Amino acid sequence: MKQEWENRYRQGQTGWDRGDVSPALNMMLDHTGLTAGRLLTPGCGRGHEVVELARRGFKVTALDISSSAIGHLKRSLAQEKLQAEVLEVDMLQWQTKYPFDAVYEQTSLCALDPVYWEQYEEQLYNWLKPGGFLLALWMQTFSQGGPPYHCDPGSLKQLFPPVRWNWSEQIETVEHPSGRHEAAYVLTRK
Repeated sequence: MKQEWENRYRQGQTGWDRGDVSPALNMMLDHTGLTAGRLLTPGCGRGHEVVELARRGFKVTALDISSSAIGHLKRSLAQEKLQAEVLEVDMLQWQTKYPFDAVYEQTSLCALDPVYWEQYEEQLYNWLKPGGFLLALWMQTFSQGGPPYHCDPGSLKQLFPPVRWNWSEQIETVEHPSGRHEAAYVLTRK
């Protein structure tokens, strides 16, 4: 899997990467009232939001499997003289000793083959402390195949069931440079 993602970054096949901070980030932070704390960004890619969150004073841990993406993020952080823990790991395997206050899940789910979605939901649940926020930005492709894969909100409510998660109403729909759009939700871990 690692080589597949590395090849995608090297060949520019990253249809979920908008090339800048998503406008949904501010909306989701405003919705939760989060202004500080430990925040995880799994599948961070080139880390546009990681840089912004570090700039705002969050203690950010960023995960990605691609050396190219991680290298880009580290250079961006160094250029701005910002700190974040940046790990080149498989997010489906990585564990933490200390649960996070929030997870910023920006289109990582849509980048994963749906056969891994249940495993990823389990990871998200375990990474968060009870009452922690999942700031989710899910790609709406309305097409078959991927990545990015279509993240149908109805199906996701089954994947993130109410016995484990409290769902917000959809906060916003954000246009994506690819012509698609992303649905922004905040879930709270029970």
